Amino acid sequence: MKKYLIAGAVALAFGGVAHAADSAPRAENAYLSQADAAARSARVSNVDYTLEFALTGKETFSGTTTLSFDLNDASQALTIDLDNATISRLTVNGKTIAPQYNQWFITLAAADLKAGRNTVTIAYSRPHSTNGEGLHRMVDPVDGRVYTYSHFEPAAAHQMFPVFDQPDLKGTYQVTVTTPADWVVSSTMRESGVQDVDGGKQWTFPRSKKLSPYNFSMHAGPYKVWEDNSGKYPMRLFARQSVATQVSPQDWFKYTKQGLTFFDQYFGIPYQFEKYDQLLVPDFLYGAMENAAAITFAEGRFLHKEEMTVAQKQSLAGVIMHEMAHQWFGDLVTMKWWNGLWLNESFASFMGTLATAEATEFSNAWQSFYSGGKQAAYTQDQRVTTHAIETPVPSTANAFDNIDAITYSKGASTLKQLRHLLGEEVFRKGVHNYLVKYQYQNATLDDFIGSLGEAANRDLSGWTKEWLYQAGVNTIAADYKCSAGKISAFTLRQSAPGKELPTLREQRVQVGLFQLGAQGLALSKNVAITYQGATTVVPELKGAACPDLVYPNYQDWGFVQVQLDKKSFATAQSSLSKVDDPLLRSMLWQSLWDGVRSAKLPLNAFLNTALANAPAEKDYTLLGDIVDKLQASVGYLNLMGPSAYNTKVIAQLEQMSFDAAKAATDTNFQRRWFSTYISVASSPAALNQLAAILDGKLLVPGLNVGQDVRWNIIRRLNRYAYPGSDALLAAEQERDKSDSGQQAAIAATVVRPDAKVKAEWAATIADLKTTLPFSKVRTAMGSMFPPEQRALNEQTAAQRLATLGEVDKAAGPVYMRAYAASQIPATCTPASVARLDAAIAKLPGLSTGTQRALLIAKQEDERCVAIKQAMMK
Repeated sequence: MKKYLIAGAVALAFGGVAHAADSAPRAENAYLSQADAAARSARVSNVDYTLEFALTGKETFSGTTTLSFDLNDASQALTIDLDNATISRLTVNGKTIAPQYNQWFITLAAADLKAGRNTVTIAYSRPHSTNGEGLHRMVDPVDGRVYTYSHFEPAAAHQMFPVFDQPDLKGTYQVTVTTPADWVVSSTMRESGVQDVDGGKQWTFPRSKKLSPYNFSMHAGPYKVWEDNSGKYPMRLFARQSVATQVSPQDWFKYTKQGLTFFDQYFGIPYQFEKYDQLLVPDFLYGAMENAAAITFAEGRFLHKEEMTVAQKQSLAGVIMHEMAHQWFGDLVTMKWWNGLWLNESFASFMGTLATAEATEFSNAWQSFYSGGKQAAYTQDQRVTTHAIETPVPSTANAFDNIDAITYSKGASTLKQLRHLLGEEVFRKGVHNYLVKYQYQNATLDDFIGSLGEAANRDLSGWTKEWLYQAGVNTIAADYKCSAGKISAFTLRQSAPGKELPTLREQRVQVGLFQLGAQGLALSKNVAITYQGATTVVPELKGAACPDLVYPNYQDWGFVQVQLDKKSFATAQSSLSKVDDPLLRSMLWQSLWDGVRSAKLPLNAFLNTALANAPAEKDYTLLGDIVDKLQASVGYLNLMGPSAYNTKVIAQLEQMSFDAAKAATDTNFQRRWFSTYISVASSPAALNQLAAILDGKLLVPGLNVGQDVRWNIIRRLNRYAYPGSDALLAAEQERDKSDSGQQAAIAATVVRPDAKVKAEWAATIADLKTTLPFSKVRTAMGSMFPPEQRALNEQTAAQRLATLGEVDKAAGPVYMRAYAASQIPATCTPASVARLDAAIAKLPGLSTGTQRALLIAKQEDERCVAIKQAMMK
């Protein structure tokens, strides 16, 4: 991996562009600045690509690209992006040219260009990628078959072919691919011909519609293919041959067909890309990618060696819907530059959840969104690294700096809130008009908001400024008085985080009043209200029965932290089991957890509440949220170090989860509880039980100890150096030689509390030229230092911080996103906090992403120390 230099920052305001001077050459580095991209798109238009690829399955591939484009200004040089290739031939307008090429882009001299139509042909060869970008190659360890797939977001198409690699230079793509005889190929279009050639096959695809480069794709290999033509559009599903038995095509096709029907109707524009392919691919960097008509999904997230649980099916449905929403919003209409990536992702997250709730069996999708993505957004928005939803992106080096829970889930929450504010049908009409007006083009945030405002007959500039250009989450609290059992005055009070983030926002919410009675905690009254500013009087609630609990964001319309009044908080803590509404119950659990995270509610008080209430939880989605909080609690306890209390409460959690797994009559609940048991097991008794379950000496009625469960147990046993766990690991490696088995074996090896093992894997992680696929390096990173291994973490902590700047300069964004998230030491002591503070002062030149990771590590370390201190009071 070559050393990348970060392009210089460009001064931007509200997505505007600082244009480079005409004479300024493009910076000699791996990235494209927004200024250079804008200058290029001002000159270039009507782009067509003719792409020829020769794939053999070996470590390199070759291709010939012909670019045809209109140029309105031929007085200056023009660059074409191409990464790490060997160019064998370059012709410009029929003339053979010696390439001027720096391994990042080709520069075409002005003398070789002309105003009007230009044609450039580039023949080249290039190594396949192994880090998940470009044209990735993977050798299946089970059968030796080779698989390839492309991934181009953000700005990685030039790692596969010569291209103007920026979203606002859309083009058409005509593709020809030669492959081994047993391979199949999927691209944006359905193939128009397949011929036998020289012991292989040649696949020909017709010219596509206009797409941004990052939305085009081409995937090839000996994939297993399933087809379903029962819907309006032909559907196919692809997966590696060795994992085909783990695929449930009927579920994929069911959710896909439901989604296509829903979106056709909602958007009022039929799906534009003729067929719908979906591919499960290995070593994938993210969850999925919305390539037009050829969507890729991460095997590690969507392949299961047992029948899918309800949660796994809902996750699959939700991601299918998210990527499908992109086919309209992102592929059909595309942002002009990467600062608009948040809107693509926010909209897809919002629409994906809406479609899941309204078109599938998972009608509680918004509850899952609340407890998952939305809570991550609240956490992110309260960090020192919080940022506005809409932020400048000076160059492609920064394209993913702000891709986080604010981008996805806060953005989706603001769109949900805006839909409530404007009305459902007005919102839908605005989206429809936007898609109609800008289809096959690029658009800006102002274009989108303008379309919504026009549909609502309202100026949304103030809303946009408050919500999209200002960071931070507000807090809302109910301030009320009662007299003679009735509310005599009721006011909503809104507050901002502080002087640095002072914005108060307009928002529409529901205020719910609840009474405790024989039937539990029941809703007595709710009103919808639009509030703004510091105080909003709610006269509609005057005279209502004095409540036992007030929840001022009932049914979760708003993006706002709820501060329960003292009486409501006490009711929440004591009466969780008396709340019938699962979403309200989720919100009350979250209020308690917020109290822990802010060090206002002692962690032990939360755990006592959980031990008393969790076993009785009957809502499967909420149970998942509760056990996630329990696992986070155990993480805090382990970071704090051993104590009599920690030993006692973890033993109680072990017993609770194991008893619940044995008692469960529903398979989904049993698997969730048993997974929780594995995740908290650390006592000798619990580890003995896990070992006995693994070898069949102990049976849990109804529980299937399949391959995934076996690996989870083996990893846990190795994490605590259980006697003989290394031998169990070796035996399981022989039993399961699949790619997922190799990943699990790495995780189980690296997690062992063994300094020698840590050192060996640290060396592999540090070797930027390792031949180990990055997916496996990333697995090792994430397994290196579990919370209880504080002493091992401390042994190399100072060294890792001292070399962080060097690694950051050498490695590049893809690597650093994983490295910075896992290798910065934070061990829940004042000394650890001080060490991180010193590192922040010593390392001012870090890339944006790594700098943020360092700041987050310090803030979370401070939080852990505060939680520990709150427990001791």
